[in-house]
Amino acid sequence: MSKKVITFGELMLRLAPEGYYRFVQAEQYGATYGGGEANVAVALANFGIDASFVTKLPKHEIGQAGINSLRRFGVDTTYITRGGDRIGIYFLEKGASQRPSKVIYDRAGSSIATASSSDFNWDQIFDGVDWFHFTGITPALGDNVAAICLEACKVAKEKHITISCDLNYRNKLWSKEKAGQVMAELCQYVDVCIANEEDASDVFGIKASDTDVKTGKVNHEGYKDVAKQLVERFGFQKVAITLRESLSANDNNWAGMLYDGSDFYFSKKYTMHIVDRVGGGDSFGAGLIYGCLNDFDNQKTIEFAVAASCLKHSIEGDFNQVSVDEVTKLAGGDASGRVVR
Repeated sequence: MSKKVITFGELMLRLAPEGYYRFVQAEQYGATYGGGEANVAVALANFGIDASFVTKLPKHEIGQAGINSLRRFGVDTTYITRGGDRIGIYFLEKGASQRPSKVIYDRAGSSIATASSSDFNWDQIFDGVDWFHFTGITPALGDNVAAICLEACKVAKEKHITISCDLNYRNKLWSKEKAGQVMAELCQYVDVCIANEEDASDVFGIKASDTDVKTGKVNHEGYKDVAKQLVERFGFQKVAITLRESLSANDNNWAGMLYDGSDFYFSKKYTMHIVDRVGGGDSFGAGLIYGCLNDFDNQKTIEFAVAASCLKHSIEGDFNQVSVDEVTKLAGGDASGRVVR
């Protein structure tokens, strides 16, 4: 029987100049859709998981186009509430070489940001569900949305549903102090915590020793300590941390670590030439959830998650459009990139 996953967050319209054009050069923008939790739902649907995305979108055609973008990949959209005035937008300028990528948000007053608790019947939404996933982006949208997240976590916990959260700190949405307060309350309900090199530091002030994300230097021992401190503070069953060594905007080293409260598991490291890094962390989260739902051992789970995310960096758009077979092949050691005939 297929496992069922619910993800909750904001679906956004992404507007991006062609190729590596800068905003000030652009005369046209490509329009696609994406957003942390939606990206996870699409990746899981592509892996054959019964994935449902919950949000609020306006009733007009742009909102419908967003829903259609999810349905295309088999994501269940039954519990998307319709209403409000607008869909959040983000503009993406792709970085190259030593020039970093840039994101400009235009999401204030979006349908989900103005949602209320009455928009979502969590008791009904969570019927027969195995896993609930959200990110730190969603409660950052406003106190009302943070309250909805908390309500969802409480109902999920009552129903013994596994809860995962990607800390995903966004400094353009809220302060570190506010994030720390809100996420500390939500994390009491979380079983599986996902973070990157900087999230634990930004949100909870837990820093990895001897690591500098700006120079691309990552110290494994430092991240072991971060994971330990997170488990000690919140009682997480598992903590997964992505380890990105940023050599340039185009080239990164990529690996991950999983801690189960007693042992540490590190994946192999990939050197990636990046096509599109947006959604990289979400694809890692989806791979992790897939491994856990399928009872992979911890080493296999972290290898699968990192391989899935490595492949995402080669794909345009927010969504990770790869199969389980492709991920398994890469995780198994075939990283040649040779033509498959």
